[in-house]
Amino acid sequence: MAKEWAKAFYKSKAWTSARKSYIAKRIMIDGGLCERCKIRVGYIVHHKKKLTPTNIKDPDITLNHCNLEYVCKLCHDEEHYYDMHDMEAPVSFDENGQIIPRER
Repeated sequence: MAKEWAKAFYKSKAWTSARKSYIAKRIMIDGGLCERCKIRVGYIVHHKKKLTPTNIKDPDITLNHCNLEYVCKLCHDEEHYYDMHDMEAPVSFDENGQIIPRER
């Protein structure tokens, strides 16, 4: 879920248009596969450089296709789980998206 300071950006026409055009581009390239795992279909347009309250108004970061990637939900959630906890996740996922608990 978007942080409070980013909600207006994600509802903006500029983001909606950039997101839509990026997805269309990815569909033309590879049918819309996740750019990371290349197994599942993309689910979310992700910013490679993390958005912050400082850069949220910089279109070179927020709207530039060079800073975007189309990823599946599992790849996106895996990255953000690591970001939130700053540690190794207690689970991983197999090629079918099934949870695999990690040994501790």
